[in-house]
Amino acid sequence: QVQLVESGGGLVQAGGSLRLSCAASGRTFSTYAMGWFRQAPGKEREFVAAISWSGWSGGSTYYADSVEGRFTISRDNAKNTVYLQMNSLKPEDTAVYYCAADRDVRGRRVLDWGSWGQGTQVTVSS
Repeated sequence: QVQLVESGGGLVQAGGSLRLSCAASGRTFSTYAMGWFRQAPGKEREFVAAISWSGWSGGSTYYADSVEGRFTISRDNAKNTVYLQMNSLKPEDTAVYYCAADRDVRGRRVLDWGSWGQGTQVTVSS
């Protein structure tokens, strides 16, 4: 298990940008796959993006269709941190954003990820 703490959420106008950060505890961060999910009011938690561990696959990235081309996930293993750069934000991006971790990118379902942060609120005004 790894402990995760998100930051960087806030209020932004449509078309603006935010960068979320997720700081992870532990010495083996580089061996974990990291992901971002989001949950809007009244909706289920959904996959946003993921990045594999920086091993054999060299940090492959995966995105939901709804954010492809607008969001970028990256990781800094020296800082035990994963980022989500969000550009061209839309009101429908409003949600609580959660960081997740697991030993591999096993899938895009919530149950595919073993460790979770507490979430950070992102609100996009129109």
